[in-house]
This record gives sequence, structure tokens and C-alpha cells, in this order.
Amino acid sequence: MAYAALSSLIYTLNQLLKPNQSLVCQCCTQQHLESLCQNLSALQDFLDNTTTKDIGTLKVIEMRIRNVVYKAEDKVDSSLRSIILADHENKRQKACRSFYEELLKVEQQVYFLNKEVMLVEFNKHGIKSAESATNPSSLEKSKIEENSIVGMEDDFNIIFDRVTSQTDELTVIPIFGMGGIGKTTLARKVFGDSYIRSRFDEHVWVTISEEYNERQMLLEVVSSITRSKQETSDDQLMEIIVYKGLKGRRFLIVIDDIWSTKAWDQIQRIFPNDDNKSRILLTTRLKYIADYVSCPDFPPHSKSFLSLDDSWNLFTEKIFKRDPCPPLLVKIGKHIVQQCQGLPLSVIVVAGLLGKIDPMHNNWKIVGENLNSFFGTVSERCQSILSLSYKYLPQYLRACFLYVGGFSKDMEIDVSKLIRLWIAEQFIKVRSNKRLEVVAEEYLQELIDRSLILVGKQRANGRMKTCKIHDLLRQLCIREAQTDNGLNVINGDFAKAIYYSMQHSSRITRTFIPMPYFRLVFPKRIFSIVSELKLLKVLDVLSIECEFSCVIPELVHLRYVAARIEKALSLAKLRNLQTIILQSLEETELKHPVDIWTMSEIRHVDIGLPLYISNPLDAENHSNGEHPLFLNNLHTLYLHYSPFVEEIITRSPNLKKLKITDRSEHPIFDSLSLLHDLETLQIATFDPMIFSGDIFPPNLKKLKLSYTRLPWEVVNLLANLPSLEVLKGNDAFKGTNWRLDEDVVFRKLKHLKIVAGDLQRWEAGSDNFPMLEQLILHQLRDLEEIPESIGDIMTLKFIQINCCGSGVDTSATKIQEEQQSLENYELQVQITPMPDLARATTPVAWNSWDKKPLRNRETVKVPLVRRVIEVSRRASKLLKRTLMGFGKDRPM
Repeated sequence: MAYAALSSLIYTLNQLLKPNQSLVCQCCTQQHLESLCQNLSALQDFLDNTTTKDIGTLKVIEMRIRNVVYKAEDKVDSSLRSIILADHENKRQKACRSFYEELLKVEQQVYFLNKEVMLVEFNKHGIKSAESATNPSSLEKSKIEENSIVGMEDDFNIIFDRVTSQTDELTVIPIFGMGGIGKTTLARKVFGDSYIRSRFDEHVWVTISEEYNERQMLLEVVSSITRSKQETSDDQLMEIIVYKGLKGRRFLIVIDDIWSTKAWDQIQRIFPNDDNKSRILLTTRLKYIADYVSCPDFPPHSKSFLSLDDSWNLFTEKIFKRDPCPPLLVKIGKHIVQQCQGLPLSVIVVAGLLGKIDPMHNNWKIVGENLNSFFGTVSERCQSILSLSYKYLPQYLRACFLYVGGFSKDMEIDVSKLIRLWIAEQFIKVRSNKRLEVVAEEYLQELIDRSLILVGKQRANGRMKTCKIHDLLRQLCIREAQTDNGLNVINGDFAKAIYYSMQHSSRITRTFIPMPYFRLVFPKRIFSIVSELKLLKVLDVLSIECEFSCVIPELVHLRYVAARIEKALSLAKLRNLQTIILQSLEETELKHPVDIWTMSEIRHVDIGLPLYISNPLDAENHSNGEHPLFLNNLHTLYLHYSPFVEEIITRSPNLKKLKITDRSEHPIFDSLSLLHDLETLQIATFDPMIFSGDIFPPNLKKLKLSYTRLPWEVVNLLANLPSLEVLKGNDAFKGTNWRLDEDVVFRKLKHLKIVAGDLQRWEAGSDNFPMLEQLILHQLRDLEEIPESIGDIMTLKFIQINCCGSGVDTSATKIQEEQQSLENYELQVQITPMPDLARATTPVAWNSWDKKPLRNRETVKVPLVRRVIEVSRRASKLLKRTLMGFGKDRPM
């Protein structure tokens, strides 16, 4: 956590260097602050750019940096807190002198630390040290990576087809996934398959591993080709031997466990491409490497986790060989195996441990009752393999990864919240003038591509909504963070919380996040704990049923606060706040304004009743109206029944996401068109309002409306939004007939959701929604049917019907059946029928051409002319799909 500690202190000092700050005297401190920032940045650059393999020395340096910087930040923050809270001038002057004295000490300490670090000589044999340190990993891997593909049959068949395809050119087939997921096992099974071996003249297996040694690799390849151990000091000569030995021959080469594109660039040049169906099978934990080496026709294969059934089959095979599991052990055994979360490495280690005790119910029951202790042992056995993924993380990703380990086991982590926390902790550095939120998403994607974080749920527009972490990797996070004295997961009778704190020095806690399932346990005790944490920077106690309004104003270094309140509070002294989430503890008629207009760092605001954001005009008048107050960094804003919506929006010009809940009748949306960067807009209003299509921002991508009762004619105007991808309406649209003419085209709309309303007839064609992927209809009891041509949308993947009329159910089923008749099995249809009682009160839907009621999916007799037209149309669609298939290269 040395890198993160440096980032945090640099941020604090940079705040003091801003020209409009009034905390400290700039004429006295500026030179010292700049010098200190320069030396801290040099240390960060050192950590960023060091390429040493002397892991031991590097860890000592990181610990030294961390200790000095943590103590320095404690002193700086304590002095600044005294200045901020000083209630009269004498105290303030005294606090300022104290700060200046501490600043000089810190400057000197960091200066000498910088000199000390730069003079350190790394072990010249660092590579040998690293190799010897990782030898246990290699041994462990050889024990665990056995040639069993239980649960990998589908993976094997995919790779088998690619290896034996009729493509002539030299083809690289990458397999990627997290450590222990079975990449090497799969590759070994393919490599050893008798049919595959018979197709190739040469078979070479090369293990690259984390320490790439080109010479060692060449020796392995030469010995495989020549069938003898030739050794020469001339690497170039060995390359020639390899090239000539493979030239003109069909070869299968497995490159196992590659960690860098540089290693691939060096190794791939020695393999000739004779267009003779030669293949290279490659395994890696890193998706970007898999993407880098892959061929267009063969995208990287992602090795997936095992299902519970496959995990159980692998487990029983390892313990009982070919014998069945005793019936008494099945239930408890499956419970234990379920904790492995589908990771083959974990399953095999668990089987190995349980295989050492007598297979009796009482023995396994004891294990089941002590799973935390048992899986602690499992985790230790697996760490030698998994820890390599952490060891080779760039410095800027390490703190982000360790932070995820603080969340609860098996928790679906909200990505937006995680990103806000990362930013508040100063883990995210500016990249190419991108918003910090965008950079944080890039960091998260890098961790996913390195197989350290797993994708969870997705949003309607396909973006990531949640992420998660495998429990073995979570244990790795906790172990590494505790080694760094950065993370402390506390288990106690009154709370479980994660602390990102400096336990090695002053034991000062900087982050406090109780776990959600302790929300009802001793809230007053948690309140007393928080009140003692004077230098907190992150406080998330939203899950605690306790009133925090009297504590929050004292925590002047907060960058992130999420809490419940019931009284008025002042945030005037919390100048560094980036995220504010305040919710009411109990309903109350009293309302209190909160002034946020001097918070230049604020990025996310969600303030609910009894609080509301104050009128910016009042704040401007209070500051003598010299300059208008703008929140230029504010990107996410939730407004709940605010009386000053228009004034607030006007002064938040860079909003990306805006959510408005309002029940007033005055026009509050005229200013929306000014938000040119707005991408997500949610509006809920409990009084019908007058809208026009041109009020919405031009770059809007996601629009959710509730109770707005927009006429369908206005909805059609939304097609003029060129970037709109998601449209959701909850009792939002008014009218019985939605007709879309040919010129109404939602060009980028992927997701359409309509809930409730009085819609009866929907007239639309596939050309109105050319990119639609998901159609969701709920509680449209009067709707007669889904337009038949909706099924012709080539991108449509999913239709969900919930509590709609029988005509809607029937038309959705018909669309799916017709698509299946055209060999399109990708379209999924999910129907939840309306309860019978509700159906009885629903008006009967009538067929438009013969006036017969549609009941119980009754088959309607269609006139001959219509039958001919339908057959012709289906033939046309089949021809269209067939033509689209031509020109695509497929493996034979």
C-alpha cells in the first residue's frame, strides 16, 4: 500500500497549493509544499518504473516508504484539523505555526527517504532469488495440474475443433483464465490426445512461467526437436536449429503460462509459417495477452468455472476414484464442495485434504461445521499459485485489488460504489485528461482481464453493474493487505468492519465500512467508535440505523460519507468531500437545507429528506456575489423533492447522471437541454407534466421515466436523440395507440422496457428499432399483441412478458417459434402469465381482421391471401439470413 499512501498525501498537499485555499499561509508554505510533492512524486515514479526482480529488497523499500509516508500524513492531517476546527484567531494562529513546524519535519524526512531509496543497490542475482522463491509454486502446480478434464468436456471439444480445423495458416489458439482454473490441464489433455498427436510431425511443450528466460525456452524447444540435450552458448545458433527443425513440418507447440507480450514477441519469430495447418496452443492468466496473440477466426477461449455438478464429479473422482460416494456423505460433501465456487484448483485441494481422513459422516460433519478454518488451510495450499497474479500486478492496480478483499464473501459489489470508493481513497490517477470515473473503469477492466476480478451482473446497456471476487483470491487480498498493514478485517461480537489503516505506526484508521448484515447490531457502539476516528477519510455507515449528524461535521478530512441523519447538519468544514450520500433515519415534516456550493471536489451527491440542497443564489449572495458558484466536478446528482431543481442543474454543467424525483407542477426541466455531457437521466414525477421532445440533452444514452404520462407522440420525438440506447417507462406513457411511422427510427436503442399504462395497440416495424436487443413488457393488460415484425429485428435476443394480456403472451410465443423455424435459437422469450383473477377483469383482445376474440391461445383461421403473404415473408427472411452467413470463414 506504499503507492496508495503516496497518492493520498500528494492529494492533500496539492489541495493546499491551490490558489484559492485559505487554510495556510502560501507565502510561508508554498516552497516547502512544492518540494515535498516533488520528492513524493519521485518515490511514486520509482515504484511505477522499477523493473527489478529482487522481490525481497523491493518489499523492504515499500515498507520503508509506507511507514514514513503514513506517519507524515498523520502529522499533516492532525495539524490541518486543528486549523479547520479552531474557533477563534489565537487557536488558529497556534495551529498554523504547528502545521508549519510539522511540514518542515515531514519535508526533511521525505527528502532523506528519497535519497535512501535511490541509493539502494538491488541484488544482481534478483532473478535467481525470484526463481527460487517461486519454485514451490512450480512444484505445487505440477502436483495439482493433473490430467483430468472432469467438467471440461465442452472446453476440450472447442479446443479440439480449433486445433484440427482446416485452416492452413499457422494458427495461435489462446486459453485464458484465473490461476487454478485448469488451463494447463486442458492444454495437456489436448496435447496428449492420440488423434491430435497423429496429425502433427513435431510436438513441443514449453513452460514460460512468470520469469521468462529466452535461453531456457530455446533449450527446451531444441531438445524436443532433436530428441537430445544439445547445449550451446550461441542463442542465435539455437534459433536457427529450431527454425530449420520445424521448417516444412507440421507442428503443435504448447506455450504454457505466458505473462508478457514481450515474451511472445521474442518467441514467435522462431516458428515458421508454411501454411501446413501447424498450431500453437497458448495459456495465460492475462486477457490482453490472449487478445494480442489471437487470430481473427479464433478468438481467445475463456476457461470457465465448473458447475456444482462438475465440481462434485471431480471431487468424488479424486477421493473415491471409480467408486460412488457413500450416500451418507453426499449432502455434507456437496455443501463443502460448493464453497470451492467452481475453481478446479480448490476442488482438488479440498479432495486431497479430505482424502487424508476416514470417509465417515462424523468426520466430514466436523469439517462442514468448521468451514472457515478448513478453507483457511485450503487457501494456504493454493496461495503459491494464486499469489503470482498479485506479485506481477502494476503498482497502480495493487491497492485497488486489495480493497476488493474487504467486501463480504460472495458479495455482488456495486461497480459504481466501488469506483467512488477507489477515487476517494486516491487510488486513481489522471490519465490523458479522462474523468477519474473513466480511468477507474479502465483499472477495473484491467483486473478482470488479469483474471483477478469476476464480472457480475450487467446493466440494460451492457455495461457492468456488479463485480465479485473468488473467495480464494479474497483470502489472498486479506493476507497481502495485512502484510502491508493496510487492511484489517475485524470480526467481533458487535461489528465486522474493514479498516484501511496504518496499524504499524499510530493505529489511525482512515476508512470505516461496517458489513451490511451487522446493520442492526449495537448501532450505538458503532456510533461511539466512529466519533473517536478523528482522521477518517471514508465513512460508509448507511447500513447502520443510527443518527450521525452530530459526528460528521467533526470529520473534516472526509472525502466519502454515506450515513443516516434526522437533524440539520453543516458540511462547511468538509472541503474535500467527493461523495455525499445522506438518507433520513425516520420520516419527518421538517426540512433542512445543506450548502454544498463551496465544495469544489464534489463528484457524487445523493441527499434525501429531511435534507435538500440549498439555493445556490443564497450562497452567491452570502459570498457578496463576486462569482457565480459552479460545481464543475459534479458528475452524479440525485434530487429528491428539491425546491431549487433548475438553479442547481444550471450550476452543475458537467453532469453525467441525473435523477430527479419531484411532485411540483412548475416547469423544472427547461435547463436539461444545457447538460450536453448528460448520459443518464431518470425522472419520477407524481403530477403529470408538460414535456416537449427537445428538452432532453442531445447526448443522452439512458432515459428512465416514471409517472410522467407522456403522450406517445412525444415518445416518438425521443427517436431524435442520436445516442439513446436504453428507454424505460414505468406508467410513464399515455394513450391507447402507439403508432411509429417509417421516419421514426430509434437508431441505437438496445433496451426498451414499458411497465403499466393504457396502451392497447402498438403499430411498429423492425426498421423502427434496428438495434433492439431486449424488449420487456410488464402489466400491459390492455395491449392486444406485440407487432409481428418485431421478430424480424436481427439484433433481438430477449423478450420478457410479465402480467400482460393473453394476446401479448401468444404473440411473443409466436415470434419465438417463427424464429426457431428459421434456425434462430438465440432469441429467448420469458413469459409470466397474468393471474387468472386479473385475466377475468381484463378486456378481451379482438383479432383485427375477423373480429373473433382471442382466448386461451385459440388458433385463428387466416384467409388464404394472408397465408400466401406470410409464407412469402418467411421465405424472404430465411434467404436473408442465409445470405448473411456467406463470406464468414468457419472451421471445417
